[in-house]
Amino acid sequence: MEERYSKDQEEIYSHRMKAGKRTYFFDVKATRGQDYYLTITESKRRPGADPDGPASYEKHKIFLYKEDFNKFIDALHDAVDFVRDELLTEEEVAELDRPRPTYDGEQSRPGSYGPDSRPADGPAGHAAPDLGDSTY
Repeated sequence: MEERYSKDQEEIYSHRMKAGKRTYFFDVKATRGQDYYLTITESKRRPGADPDGPASYEKHKIFLYKEDFNKFIDALHDAVDFVRDELLTEEEVAELDRPRPTYDGEQSRPGSYGPDSRPADGPAGHAAPDLGDSTY
């Protein structure tokens, strides 16, 4: 099944993000008709049944089509804002806001949660990432 997809698509961009025991892959692809979409894959290593044998990976994938990018970003921001505003303590929010080192060639992203990038209507100290031309 995966082989069928590889014939119909062109990979344009790929970014890997390690997060503890999980790895996330963000891949931008295009169909033969130049319709662009994003796949977000969560990959989690599972030990094999045989301790000396190969491990397997549990994968979950989301296909996000270009016409839904802005709606997805808005919903993600709403969910993150809810967690930050309603569920986390001030200390937990401060921990989220502190600068992080980069790993495995990852570049730090400008506009991460910080005081210079918060939306005008956001609560003090709670900012949304700068997503360029998105409608957020």
